[in-house]
This record gives sequence, C-alpha cells and structure tokens, in this order.
Amino acid sequence: MRVIVTGGNSGVGKATVAALAAAGHSVVMACRTIPKGEQAAEEMSGDIEVRHLDLADLSSVRAFADSIETVDVLVNNAGVLGLPLTRTADGFEAHMGTNHLGHFALTCQLGDKITDRVISVSSALYILGRIHLDDLNWRTRKYSMWAAYAQSKQATMLFINELARRGVRAYASDPGMADTDITRDSNGGLHWLGEHLLGHLGQSQPNAARATVEAVTTVLPSGTYLAPRFNQWGKPMLTAPRKKARDPAIARRLWEVSSDLTGCDWQRHPSIPANRPGT
Repeated sequence: MRVIVTGGNSGVGKATVAALAAAGHSVVMACRTIPKGEQAAEEMSGDIEVRHLDLADLSSVRAFADSIETVDVLVNNAGVLGLPLTRTADGFEAHMGTNHLGHFALTCQLGDKITDRVISVSSALYILGRIHLDDLNWRTRKYSMWAAYAQSKQATMLFINELARRGVRAYASDPGMADTDITRDSNGGLHWLGEHLLGHLGQSQPNAARATVEAVTTVLPSGTYLAPRFNQWGKPMLTAPRKKARDPAIARRLWEVSSDLTGCDWQRHPSIPANRPGT
C-alpha cells in the first residue's frame, strides 16, 4: 500500500515509517525539514519518498495535497506538545493548529484520493481536554499549554469518530509515553522532564509506533481506538474511548467549526458503505 506519514522524520513518526517501509509498503514521509527527512530515510530500507509539508501553514498543506495523486492510507502523526502561546501562519493556536486543524485540512483536501483509511495519533491526555467551540484558538481564555494540548487531542478523537460516522474508514492510535524529543520546543519543567525522564520511562520509538502500524492493516471496525494495554506502556489493544471522545453532536459541530476555519470539507467516501460497523 501507499502510505503518507506526517512528521515521519523523527520520533514515533520515524519509527512508523521504518516499520511500514520494512513491511513492503510505499511510504511518503511528509515533514517540514527536507534535509532531516532525507537523512532519516537514508537510515531505513524500503520505498520511502520525502516531501515537504508544514501543518502550521495551510498554504503548505494545500500544496502538498495537490501534489498527491492517490494514497491508500493517511497517517496523521505529526504533533507538538508544551508550547508557550504560539500562532501558526494562519493565526491558529499552535497545538490546535498543528495537531488538529492542520491534519483536518490535509485529510479533507486529500479527500477521495485516500482509497482505504485515515489514522490519527492521539494521546491519553485527551481525557483532560475540553472543547471550546467558541474559542478553539485561545483568543479570549487564559492560556494553558496543558489544556491546549489536551483540547487538541480530544479534537483528534472526535475527528476520527466523525470520519467514521461519515463513512470514512478511520482509526485513532495512541503511542503512550515514548522516548522522543516532542518536548524540544517546550520550556520549564516539561522541557526538563523530556530531556531527563522520557528516555528512561518512555517506550522505545518502535514500541510506541506499534499501535499506528497495527492500525494500517487492522480489520477492526472503523472508529476503533488502539492504545497501550497499561495506558502508557505495553502492546496496543482495542480501547474504549471516553464518552466525551465519541459525542456525535460535539464531533459534528467541531467538524463544522474546523471547516469554517480552514476552508476545507470532505463528504462521505463513496467506496465505503454508510452502514459499515463502527460508523
């Protein structure tokens, strides 16, 4: 299969690309920094193509989507964590803009070029999230990086469930605590924790990638959430999302708000029956 992996040049994304390419899939590594991506690809074996994509810039998202003729699987993996209040090129708060709105726009702009499924990487911290539909981008609220991250990951869960309800085969995957550099742009205590504890406490990058890799070929119902057996560690297993991550009214409204903000939309995939289990 042909698979796109966003943020595939480092961390869990890099491990995902390596595993999929080694399994014989043709992989597009979509990343902001081409030289870093090319260096990462040289360390792997298999069919890997590196392309530029900056999820924090909708013009980059559109250019990337326009360059793709067809793809079987889209893996929305890229993400940011622990940033001070930062705005994307389009004025979105960076966690929401990258983790959700950038991927929402990419998914919708690829649309029916996606022939099989969409996978989005979430986090157990979604359970702490609260969707503020009237202020997704922190224009009126006092900013909190933890609340911003949790909200973006709850949005990821709602997005996957809404895709499934609209007839798109879609899955959420959770890497758990992983040994990555995702906190590299954070500050204070989180940056220290990332440097000194994740390497000791987190799962290895290949282990953290297992849920996403499994989601690429699983026959589980659309809308399934795969997460570590012990919340942050362990082999991936089918996990029941909290009710807040499956609320159809909020998911539908979030889709509408996301569409308004990004100027993107996608109707039901015509090749997938609307009554598919899990949709």
